[in-house]
Amino acid sequence: MVLADFSIPNWDFLYVLAAMLLLVLIFVLWLLNFVNLPGNWMMSVATLAYMPLIPKDEHVAVKWPVVVALLLLATWGELVEFAAGAWGVTKAGGTRWGAGLALIGSIAGGIAGVFFGLPVPILGQIVAALLFAGLGALVGAIVGERIAGRQFSESLQVGRAAFWGRLLGTFGKVSIGAVMGVLVLISLCLKIF
Repeated sequence: MVLADFSIPNWDFLYVLAAMLLLVLIFVLWLLNFVNLPGNWMMSVATLAYMPLIPKDEHVAVKWPVVVALLLLATWGELVEFAAGAWGVTKAGGTRWGAGLALIGSIAGGIAGVFFGLPVPILGQIVAALLFAGLGALVGAIVGERIAGRQFSESLQVGRAAFWGRLLGTFGKVSIGAVMGVLVLISLCLKIF
């Protein structure tokens, strides 16, 4: 083989492939929001890690304003999720025990929902993760309120509020995560076309 015959691979193809892999990763990380894991933050970090891989003058490069917007949106998503969950418990007059165990229960329930989900691929696990996270919040709040010395009827009322607060918070965080994914997609596509 002659050295002059050696050619550099088609970098444009590799850049587009990297952009497509980023979008797939963004989608997978977005799904983590359904099980109360920090998917939005991971989307921001993945996009930040992608930045130095692609020269900034390439058509599939991501610029700093997009990353800053992702970080701001991830922060907003966490605030929405926390505020909705706390609102649910405090609206019903819950204690710190109820709020803390509702949070732990929702995380455990969301993870359990993925493994014991409905028999419909992907969609079944997502629906089950949401439902189990809400049920975990309900059970956790009831247990927390009982530990705090409340009667079962009061504990159940706080548990119901924790259930609806968790679902509302997760919906808000997932919606913000979807906006983040669309922002990355638009950022990549506007430079491609």
